[in-house]
Amino acid sequence: MSEVPLKLFNSLTRSLETFEPVHAGEARVYSCGPTVYNYPHIGNMRAYVFADILGRTLSWKGYALKHVINITDVGHLTDDADDGEDKLEKMAAEKAQDIWQIAKHYTEAYWDDIKALNIREPAHWSVATDYIEEMLDFAKSIADKHCYECETGLYFDTTTIDDYGRLARAVTEDGEGRIDTVEGKRNAADFAIWRKTPAGEKRQMEWDSPWGKGAPGWHLECSVMGEKLLGFPFDIHTGGIDHREIHHPNEIAQNQAFCGCGGLSEATNSGARFWMHNNFLVERSGKMSKSSGEFLRLQLLLDKGYHPLAYRMMCLQAHYRSELEFSWDGLNAALTRLKRVVMAVERLADAVASDPSHQKFAPMLEKFDAALADDLNTPIALTALEEALAVKKVDANVKRAVIEKMDAVLGLNLFGLSRTDLRIRPTAAQMSEAEIADAMERRKAARAEKDFGTSDAIRDDLAAKGVELMDGDPLGWDWKLA
Repeated sequence: MSEVPLKLFNSLTRSLETFEPVHAGEARVYSCGPTVYNYPHIGNMRAYVFADILGRTLSWKGYALKHVINITDVGHLTDDADDGEDKLEKMAAEKAQDIWQIAKHYTEAYWDDIKALNIREPAHWSVATDYIEEMLDFAKSIADKHCYECETGLYFDTTTIDDYGRLARAVTEDGEGRIDTVEGKRNAADFAIWRKTPAGEKRQMEWDSPWGKGAPGWHLECSVMGEKLLGFPFDIHTGGIDHREIHHPNEIAQNQAFCGCGGLSEATNSGARFWMHNNFLVERSGKMSKSSGEFLRLQLLLDKGYHPLAYRMMCLQAHYRSELEFSWDGLNAALTRLKRVVMAVERLADAVASDPSHQKFAPMLEKFDAALADDLNTPIALTALEEALAVKKVDANVKRAVIEKMDAVLGLNLFGLSRTDLRIRPTAAQMSEAEIADAMERRKAARAEKDFGTSDAIRDDLAAKGVELMDGDPLGWDWKLA
């Protein structure tokens, strides 16, 4: 797209580096996907908005993108440090349901959220249980040199590879990390490659292995699917910043063992050239936790009258490496900004044909491209889009082409979205749209007769029932719940 080189922050080196693909003209990306034991909360979904912007930026820069997102339907324990119960087995027991149906239900719910946020489909959705044989082969290939067996399963010995924990910066000079020692492990940081089914128990998901009947470790899954679908080394591995501390260091250790390569002074020895992590979405009320009754999932935003793309806008307004604090006021501001942009796009049909060239848009396109090239600086890219929309006396088709190019990266679906689409009725609203329309007509008649007492009374009654009036706005009203 341009000569400005794409620079990305590499968590492995803690530095900004120029992206140079492993395979010329191609970008191969692996993103850690959801564990499908429950609905994803909006903090989870920030990771996929980030990965989507990364993929769209790589496409903008002219690379052929091959993106893989995995679906973890087995092996992820309730404690990421390799302790506790399998999350899906636990949910299946609590609900007394078939574990495969639970995985299917929550996978489809996740895909619904992906679609609602206008996140592009990856080249592959890799489902962990589809790769059990490959996981066994991978484990067998590293077992003799890098693993040991104990009562609970096959464990990876982290002292057998160089630079364990460099990604997390978690290992001290004496070699001990921050992970508590578990009985049977040689070292505190060692982790399960294969977990045996305890004697006398039967899991819904278990397979035969050289180390006994059981299930793969969570960390093993991503190494296997990344290697199988993208090949080592591939270009970029993404995930939430929480993965930087345990999950990804363990993936890297397995990759080093599998490849027989050296330490991490060479980034490609990790299995990927770049490791990229989005920061947390912070919510002060505690409703980000899935243990709370009304936790913050995308459906809750819809129930309260917010279009999902307002949340995407909210994510784009912050750099992916910055903490983003969630609040309803902040989401409302993002929705208002999205409305303004959508209305400006709708007015393109009325633009006056004048300058038929792209010359007036060159500064905005340069600003937009430079922002993306600067480690995906979406807040600046958004301002470039708005500046392009504000340009006057230009050919409408030219302007449309420029905005379409920008939106292809930002993914706000500006040409498939209307201002009416953004007006979503909250489930708790006390009035139907027909009742609102009737009240609006009565208020309009009162104002025409200069009966401002009646007009104000209708407005106040609507506000008390969750409807905010916007005099002068093309739509006339909007939903708003306190």
